[in-house]
Amino acid sequence: MTTLTEHRPKKNIVWPVHLELIAAILSGALILTAWMAGKYGLDTFSVPLYITAFLIGGFAKAKEGIEETINNKELNVEMLMVFAAIGAALIGYWTEGAVLIFIFALSGALETYTLNKSHKEISALMELQPEEAWLIQDDGTDIKVATASLKVGSILLVKPGERVPVDGNITFGTSSIDMSAINGESIPVTKEVGDELFAGTVNLSGAIQIKMTKPSSETLFQKIITLVQSAQSEKSPSQQFIERFEGTYVKAVIIMVLLMMVVPHYLFGWDWTTTFYRAIVLLVVASPCALVASIMPATLAAASNGARKGVLFKGGIHLEHLGSLKAIAFDKTGTLTNGKPVVTDFYVRDDADTDTTLAILASIESQSNHPLAVAITNYAIGKGLTLERNLQIEDVPGHGIRALVDTRELLVGNPRFVGKELAKEFQHGVALSLADEGKTIIFMKDDKGIIAAAALRDTLRPEAFDAISQLKQAGILTIMLTGDNEKTAAAIAKEAGLDSFIAECLPEMKVNHLKRLLVEHKNVGMVGDGINDAPALATATSGIAMGEGTDVALETADIVLMQNDLRRISYAIKLSRKMQRIVKQNVLFSISIITVLIVANFLQVVDLPLGVIGHEGSTILVILNGLRMLNRIE
Repeated sequence: MTTLTEHRPKKNIVWPVHLELIAAILSGALILTAWMAGKYGLDTFSVPLYITAFLIGGFAKAKEGIEETINNKELNVEMLMVFAAIGAALIGYWTEGAVLIFIFALSGALETYTLNKSHKEISALMELQPEEAWLIQDDGTDIKVATASLKVGSILLVKPGERVPVDGNITFGTSSIDMSAINGESIPVTKEVGDELFAGTVNLSGAIQIKMTKPSSETLFQKIITLVQSAQSEKSPSQQFIERFEGTYVKAVIIMVLLMMVVPHYLFGWDWTTTFYRAIVLLVVASPCALVASIMPATLAAASNGARKGVLFKGGIHLEHLGSLKAIAFDKTGTLTNGKPVVTDFYVRDDADTDTTLAILASIESQSNHPLAVAITNYAIGKGLTLERNLQIEDVPGHGIRALVDTRELLVGNPRFVGKELAKEFQHGVALSLADEGKTIIFMKDDKGIIAAAALRDTLRPEAFDAISQLKQAGILTIMLTGDNEKTAAAIAKEAGLDSFIAECLPEMKVNHLKRLLVEHKNVGMVGDGINDAPALATATSGIAMGEGTDVALETADIVLMQNDLRRISYAIKLSRKMQRIVKQNVLFSISIITVLIVANFLQVVDLPLGVIGHEGSTILVILNGLRMLNRIE
């Protein structure tokens, strides 16, 4: 199994990227200088400049080509480009040879940069994995030890504010647990004795003790890391096809050139000078310069277009995949929704004043940093109510707050804390209908019974419904995968207009559902924002992250919505589909031109200058066609 340290990004990895790019730019400057010198008849000055440009610009790709040839025992496009450039120089066409080197050097620098960006998420994940834990010894004292040294069955202490170090079950205490690292949900979950906890989650309130149930190497959090690694290492079908095509293309060209150097002399009676000349022309016109230009300019232009619209693509392959999507899966919290609970409904007892009661509830909740408490406090402040900050309160971990207001004891919390039957009967059972809408209800009770109830829910993003509608119009199936409960998931799915949803999904379950969707639809996208979404983002054909999401999600994803506007997904898909049409046009055109030039060279209809013009002219045309991607997509 590959270790994490093997995937950890090295800081010095950026230098080869910069050196390769600097070499390409310097090579281009030398070529321009040499061309200008040659134009004014300074050949003795221009030739050394061309040779220098060859060496500087071609070193990295030549080195890569030679190493791959030795390792794979097979020639590649890098070597073919080098041979073509040298061949052009041997017959006096220094500019053409140097330009081939420059184009390949520049594309190589961009490719290296993209590849090095793909593994940064692993280091971000590791920062959330606790390296130490409080081990409770036989005498009842606790000692801090390395997490890796713990054994299954160990009893650990997890203090408020600390991350849970391992997977285990609670043996003592009750607390609110922030599960966002695992299920992506913003609302903490109350955990009691016997409940299961996962490594990487955060203990928000009371001190608890847990019994370790799995080795640190087999925790759910570790599985997230492993899933990201395995998904990232899998090659896409397009990439595999390109690699197979490359080997076949190079072999065919090399064989054709070798035959051209010998066969015409004996078969058609060509002299050796003509035979060699025609072989060099073949090597030049058959070089894949136009094929390379068929894809890269269109891809870069499309990426630039997307960036202007707030869509960041991490490589051309992701642009290609996006247009082929048949289904897209969405995370809920922070993706389809805003990621923060807000008060949607507030009910009071018939004999109570709404504003006065809300002010009292918010005054009590203002003493807590719980997300639900913060939402209620902000709701009251938004209505211009004045809050009392110096109340006597007692936090009851996992249940709520006990407060003393004007000698009156008030309980604020969940139904178990205030009384399930009282909560159920309040205002003719309004709590049941609110729960069916996927809302969380906080109750306040005094000596007469329930005095108020506040319903909260993570609300749908304003643009979510329009975004889903646009995707449906594009023929794409929409699904929601969420760690939230069935009722909340159903309410959000209905409001957003989704085709279907699956609730209570842990990260591993999201990956399994995605793999099923991939079997059914072949090309499936995933949109998410949290750490728990990272494996699913890496597994999907196209992983799409919200710009405000976690660093792990951003680094794992193939595409980032920098403006957090879900409608940009539809725009990006249109962009991708147009790019695919242009790339197909360019590839067909460039292959046709290369074929015509090869046949014309064999028939001795085209000489080297005309061959170079045809070859370079086709390159310019496909580049100009690719630049049409800069235009706005309607």
